Amino acid sequence: MAVTVQDSELLMLFRDPKTKEKAFTDIIRKYQEKLYWHVRRMVIEHEDANDVLQNIFIRVWNGLENFRKDSQLYTWLYRIATNECLTFLEQQKKRAVQSLDEGEGGLSNRIMADKHFDANKLEWKLQVAIQQLPEKQRIVFNLRYYDEMPYEEMGRVLGTSEGALKASYHHAVKKIEEYMLNH
Repeated sequence: MAVTVQDSELLMLFRDPKTKEKAFTDIIRKYQEKLYWHVRRMVIEHEDANDVLQNIFIRVWNGLENFRKDSQLYTWLYRIATNECLTFLEQQKKRAVQSLDEGEGGLSNRIMADKHFDANKLEWKLQVAIQQLPEKQRIVFNLRYYDEMPYEEMGRVLGTSEGALKASYHHAVKKIEEYMLNH
């Protein structure tokens, strides 16, 4: 069942104590799948993505009351999601006892360890290539390629200029193309 209620109406309903919980449930229904896939592409594993998604919705619940509407709700949610992912990945790095092959290749090693991994499939190869990118380029590539997010909106989510984002995306695409041709 698709939720067709406008964000402005959901925000108004959220501010009313009588309809607050239902409005929040509708917000979750409306954005959960998009946010899940945004998170999943960054943290790779399903269980981790679900954990991060829970943290995102806790932050949204706690912060929605003060949402100023300076940006669209969608943009605000993606900013929270991206920040939660970065926090999660940073905690993972700190927790991990890094072996020589676990450094930046750690996420790609997890992809290859997946029981469904087939190195001959183009999508798997693309995922491994994406994981080779530096973190910022990986985020920019995912937002642009998978979410088809405009650079202007991406700039609001990441707090970066459109020019820098375009350059990051261009470099990411070149690195991915090079990886795909050589592996």
